Amino acid sequence: MKFLSLALITFLFFSFSSEEKFQESLVNLKDLSTEFVYEIRYATPNNFIGETLYDCAECLLRPEVAEALLQANQYFCEKGFRIKIYDCYRPLDVQKKMWAKVPRPTYVGNPYGNGSIHNKGAAVDITLETLEGCYVEMGSDYDYFGREAHIDNYNFSKEILANRKLLIDGMRMFGFNTIRTEWWHFSYKRNWSYKTLNVPLPCD
Repeated sequence: MKFLSLALITFLFFSFSSEEKFQESLVNLKDLSTEFVYEIRYATPNNFIGETLYDCAECLLRPEVAEALLQANQYFCEKGFRIKIYDCYRPLDVQKKMWAKVPRPTYVGNPYGNGSIHNKGAAVDITLETLEGCYVEMGSDYDYFGREAHIDNYNFSKEILANRKLLIDGMRMFGFNTIRTEWWHFSYKRNWSYKTLNVPLPCD
């Protein structure tokens, strides 16, 4: 009986250890594909805070989130577009800096509550550009806090509405959900299963 109890405890220990490691695993999108374009705004002062928040411009995601994004990008490429990345995984400490500057839960996740899905490595902020590198108009800039950024705002030209529909419908096909106030934000459907992380970005 003691042997069985010890064996069970050992099994559970390694099971939980493996699960914890799995939960905390992140992959670098650049290691998986060269077909994305990057403009990681928080690695520059060109963002709503006006400060550089990341030490380097990297896009880390949960493995299955990265795989879904790869499939989405292939879909867009077949239509003559590709994904431009604005943001991926975001350490919780950075979320706290954002909240200290702009404590508005409509646009900034409260790090002392549920936080942001970015803190789980399960959300991306993106737009589209053509395969030739041309800008695709979406009606507002990234991280614009106002009605123009809302996905239920249809007071735009047919071209802009078509561009948004292409982006939103395409991402939903591959398991990403939208939020009402940001046309650029997409959370992977299974984000509830991931832990909130504060792992630093892997900067050299």
